[in-house]
Amino acid sequence: MQIETIDKNKLPKHIAIIMDGNGRWAKKHNRERFYGHQAGAEAAKDIVETAAEIGIRFLTLYAFSKENWNRPQEEVKSLMQLLIQGVTDNLEYFKSLNIKLKTIGDFENLPENVKQSVLTAQNQTKENTGLTLIVALNYGSRWEILEAVKKIALNIEKKIISIDDINEDLFDKNLNTAGIPDPDLLIRTSGEVRISNFLLWQISYSELYFSDLCWPDFRKAQLIEAILHFQNRERRFGKTSTQIKNNNENCK
Repeated sequence: MQIETIDKNKLPKHIAIIMDGNGRWAKKHNRERFYGHQAGAEAAKDIVETAAEIGIRFLTLYAFSKENWNRPQEEVKSLMQLLIQGVTDNLEYFKSLNIKLKTIGDFENLPENVKQSVLTAQNQTKENTGLTLIVALNYGSRWEILEAVKKIALNIEKKIISIDDINEDLFDKNLNTAGIPDPDLLIRTSGEVRISNFLLWQISYSELYFSDLCWPDFRKAQLIEAILHFQNRERRFGKTSTQIKNNNENCK
């Protein structure tokens, strides 16, 4: 599929992806799990490049969850090294594509070498105005929601705000994703049909797209296909089809 088939007037502003299936992909190819993670990193680079080329404004990649610490320690160590390598080796590439790098998640509890490489990349890309690439590291949505509750509770305790000030807007501002629009499209690979503790608050009205391909096989053509699928859906946000149709006609 070609990018020209996409309607640039109906692009999702924000795409979030659960990159699943690296281990199964490696097993299928009779290789170690780390080989799958390396192939997954190449797929991620391809998707980032494609998203930037299409004109997507925000792309969030679920790179490492809080639950991933429960994996074998050798695999966790290898993933951390792969993260450092991915950020460091691709920094100039990100800059050439005008990409801004951000992270969400429990950043302070990441290994120091990971934090330093990510901070360097964030500082060197913070003025870029193209695609904002958001990498979810040591992230879990339940953790994020609880942290937001704690921040709000502390501000109430300090009498900075009152209980009556609590609304969706205030809650949004206390999440890791403050200032980032909610995902329009959530993609998950590998045939699994679940959310896995990812952006639970933010995906309330996201369109969901599930691919049977393992993540290393999800590339440019597959992202275009997912966007085309998104563009053929009717997003109602609780309204009826008639209301949406009448509103669109009134805007003409």
